[in-house]
Formats: sequence, C-alpha cells, structure tokens
Amino acid sequence: MQLRLTIYALLSLWAIGSSAQPVELLRRAGTAKEYPNSGYLLVYDSTQVQVQETGLSYFVNSQLYKVLSTSGAKELAVIKFDYDPLTAFVRIEKARIIRKNGDIENLGVERVYDYPAPARMIYWGARQKMLEVGRLEPGDGIEVTFFKKGFSYALLYQQELSDDYYIPPMRGHFYDIVSFYSPVPVMEKVYQVTVAKEKNLQYKFYNGVAVEKVNDVNGMVNYFFSVKNIIPQKREPRMVDFSDVSPKLLLSTSPDWFAKSKWFYGVNEDYGSFETTPEITKKVKLILKNAKTEIDSISLLNHWVADEVRYSGLSMGKGEGFTLHKGEMNFYDRCGVCKDKAGMLVTMLRAAGFESYAAMTMAGSRIDRIPADQFNHSVTVVKRKNGEYMLLDPTWVPFVREEWSSREQQQNYLMGLPEGADLMETPISPAENHYFRIKGTSQIDKEGTLTGEFALTAEGQSDAGVRGLFTRSYKADWSANLERELVKISPRIEIIEVTKTDPYEYLKQPVLITVKYRIPNFAVANSNEIIFTPVIAANLFGSRHSHLSFDTSTETRNFPFTDGCSKLIELNETITLPANMTIVYSPEAKESAGTGANFVSSYTINGNTLSFTQTVTLKKRVYEPTDWPSFRNVVKYQNEFAKQPVILKY
Repeated sequence: MQLRLTIYALLSLWAIGSSAQPVELLRRAGTAKEYPNSGYLLVYDSTQVQVQETGLSYFVNSQLYKVLSTSGAKELAVIKFDYDPLTAFVRIEKARIIRKNGDIENLGVERVYDYPAPARMIYWGARQKMLEVGRLEPGDGIEVTFFKKGFSYALLYQQELSDDYYIPPMRGHFYDIVSFYSPVPVMEKVYQVTVAKEKNLQYKFYNGVAVEKVNDVNGMVNYFFSVKNIIPQKREPRMVDFSDVSPKLLLSTSPDWFAKSKWFYGVNEDYGSFETTPEITKKVKLILKNAKTEIDSISLLNHWVADEVRYSGLSMGKGEGFTLHKGEMNFYDRCGVCKDKAGMLVTMLRAAGFESYAAMTMAGSRIDRIPADQFNHSVTVVKRKNGEYMLLDPTWVPFVREEWSSREQQQNYLMGLPEGADLMETPISPAENHYFRIKGTSQIDKEGTLTGEFALTAEGQSDAGVRGLFTRSYKADWSANLERELVKISPRIEIIEVTKTDPYEYLKQPVLITVKYRIPNFAVANSNEIIFTPVIAANLFGSRHSHLSFDTSTETRNFPFTDGCSKLIELNETITLPANMTIVYSPEAKESAGTGANFVSSYTINGNTLSFTQTVTLKKRVYEPTDWPSFRNVVKYQNEFAKQPVILKY
C-alpha cells in the first residue's frame, strides 16, 4: 500500500493529473470544430511506472476523455482495458463522469465487468475489464485511473495474486514499449518510470521527438517523457505497421540482444522443452527412413511438423510465453501455436542428431535495437554440417515448398543460442525463386471462337499461391475453384481437359496445371476486323498476385509499404489468326525498371501468328517510398495490358 501511495504522490507532481483541474481542462480542450474527424479526444494520458528489484512493475495510468460528438458518446459508453491474467493484474481505481455543467458522477465498482476477450485460434485466457459509462453528451468528460502490476508479452485469476506471480520471466529486468501515436487526438501524453540506478535502463524515442527529463528521486532515477498535440496519422494503403513509422518509446534494462538470446536458450533448456521420448524418436526414424541427404532430413521433419501439428492455441498453464511447451506434450496433442510447432521441430531435429534451437521473430513489423521484447512469433534454427545456421518455420510452410517462408523476408529475428546471438534480419529472396509462368497457344477463327491450351507452373511462394486453390479447400471444391479463375476471362469458357500435379505431393515437384479450353464468341468479329484480349494477357489467375490490387492513383508515398513476396512473372502466348490479318491497334510496348520492380511487355505479329510476352519482376517484400514509382508502373502497365484489346483487320 505504501508503494502505491508513493506512485500516486509522484503522479500528483504532474499538474494535469490533480483532481482540482479536470473541469477546467475539459473547458479549455478543443471541440468538434477543431477536431471534425474525431468523436472524442484524450485531454491527457498519464502513466507512472515504478520498477522493483525483481523486475516487477507497478503501473498507474490516468486518462481524461472529452466527448466531442454523439458518435463519440456512443464509442465511450463502454471503456475497455485488455489484460492477460497470466502476466498482469488490473484494477480500476477511480472512474467518474464530469458533466459539461461541472457536475461529477462517480462510477462505482458495480459498473466494472470482467469478461473473456474475443479470441480466434489462440485461446490463452486473455480478458477485458469493461467500464460501463452509460449515456454521455458532447462536452462531457470521463476520468479513469487504473492500477496494473505485472508485465506485457504479445504471445502470452481474476483475484489479485502475490507479487511473486507477476515477476517477469527475465527476473530482475524491465522493458516497455510505449506508443505515442493514437487513433484519436491526444492533447498530452506522459510516461514516467522510476527505476534503480544500477539497473542501467537504456531507452530511445523513435520516429519523433519528446520532451525528456531524467532526475534522481530518493536514490532512484525517474525518467520522464511527454508529447503534446498527438494527431492521428493518416494511413496509406498497404503501408508497414504503424509501429515502424510512428512515434514510440522503447526502454529496457537488458544490456543487449546477446543477453536476451542466452537467457531464451537457458530458460527452455532448464525447463526441458526439447527432451525427446521413445515415441518421438521412433516417429523421427520412420519419417527419415528414405532421407538421403542432410537437407532431405531437415525438410522431411520441418514439413511433417508443418502439416501434422494443427495451429490451435489452448491455455496450457506453465509454458506460455517465452517457455516452450515440452515436446512430449506437443507430440501427444498434435496442436499448438507457433512456439509449439517450433519446439516440436527442435525436439525432432535433436532426436535425429541435429544441433537445433528455438528463435524469436516479429511477423509484420520491425524489431529495433533497444532490446525490449518486440516478438510475436517463434521459429526454429538448425546448425548445418558446414557450421551455418538455417532458419525453419513450420508454422508458415504447410504445403509450401520452402523451408523458411519468403513471406518473412526482410524480417528481424533472434536465435536462442548457448553462446548468445545478435539481432539479425532475413535476406531478400531473389524473385526467380518465386517464378510464376504461363505459356499458351491458341487459335481464333473468323467467327471469334477461341480454342487453346496453356500450362501454368510456379515455384516458392507463387507455387503456394496456386497450390492453395486445392490445399486450402475440400477436394469436392477443387474443380469449382479452378473454374472460378477461368470464368473471369469469359463466362462462356468451355473447359475441355485439365491435368495437374498432385497438390499434396508438393515436395516432389513444383505445381503444374495444364488446361485445354474453348470459348465461343470470345472475340468481337465481323467481315473487316477481330477485337479481343488474349487469354494470358488478361491477368489469368490474377487473384494469385496481390500486387495487382494496389491503388495506383497516388503518385507518391510517404511511408514504406509491403507486398506478399518477391516474384518473377513470365507470360507468353502465341495466337494463330485467320489469314491476311494485320494489327490496327495493340497496347503500346512498355518497358520500365527501378529499385522496386521491372516490367517488359509487347505484342508482335509474324504472318498469321500474334505473339504476346510479358515479364514482371517484383524485387522485395518491404518497399521504401522511393521504390513506389517503379512498383506503381508495374501494377499500372500489367492492368492496362489486361484490359486493352488487340484490334486486327483483314
């Protein structure tokens, strides 16, 4: 109790947190006129943290909301606080409505509810505190103060437990990741943390500027950060995660990533996460009975875990978060989240005689140099005979021919090694590793009927995209899925014959689909001319290419952006025409090259044969704003060729 009073005393030193001022602050705060795009604003958002010797942290957060419009009143009718009872305890200490006429209505504990948080696929017991505010009017304010103890972890009892329960996994250390961006306007946000000097807290403010103050307080060090007038940033389509480009504060007492790496290794070895059993060893021998090389063995085990361990996260008690569940449990359950799949693979690789460890990464955003725990995904590393470490991800490669998904290229990761490791980044995967090729021949008659065939083959992530037409649905739907792609060219298409490789035999060879078809009245044809767009030019299987859906109306971008994966697209078609025809119009040949993407496409005619060729090279997964002009050109030109017809005349 004395500690909590100390926190409140420190908080009260900051003027806008005092009880005498909220009415005046609300009066002076803006209105809907100043903030026309927001239903409410935060007058202040203040957090005070006090860190104990064990790393246990006490948080007090105070917020003052102001309602700007009726829509904002509806949004604030219930205020929610997310937390995980495995790692934190939360209690709302004070809540009151401050009416625009100055009247104050205190909200009692009977207005606070505690419910399971919405969940899908991962059911780890996350919960929400819900404060029922009730009816509000524009100009009203809500002041809420809550207390929290514990720590936060992206992967991780209603009653308050002892402090020991909430000590962070890396005992004695503290970290925090504080966002200084918001979906609604914030007049001022303050974050303060008090920590022992010997813990050597390091910090950095990214993507912006904050007022920073560091002071000694009774033998401790108090760090103060403040930012005023936070305005919601406008998102750009397909931009990187907001945390990569928006103001944020990272703090950590961990000296570096090597220390975190060694700790992550040790905590799992001490727990026995990767110990094998006779049943696991027997299964490993069965899986590897036909393996001929080192890579054969690694691949067979990686894909067995990928395909045979279902992704489903249940609350399994000890072992959530940084500590991976034991291989024995994962093998028995045949289900789990990324860390369970990664741990199962480490266990099986070790049973096969490999040196293997778990690693952590952040799917979807960047990890910065301050060693705060910016992780949401667990993967596997195996040491090859040549001494190099190889990344494996059984979570992201079900029915994918890769061992490490190239949808995770340009992504930071940290290996948990006995000697420690630094933060690293996965390289760009060459576009040719993910080729998508269609080669076709066709004939068009004087009446406009088109008859032809084509072969589609793909590799890497392009293979996964095409193969997904089958592996992500029931066998009964396979023909319909393929037909759905073809009828986009013409609803009159008649599919004569289809052959394909077995979708489930994906490790044997890249996907190959051949189609023979006929399309009556495909072209506009009369006695003088024929007008049509060749089948393969018209973005056949375009749904497999995420880049084609980019909005190209804007000429410049302010933020980096992402696509699915680097890729090489090669399209070729030869069309036999009726005799004595010449091209009156065809899309102009285009050639574009840049740091983001390349494009080459053209039509040629030789006798009665019309040839179409197009090559697209997408060079990355994460692009800089300077890459946008060349990437934009590719999207524009490919879509233009798909829509513009060829006009032929006798």
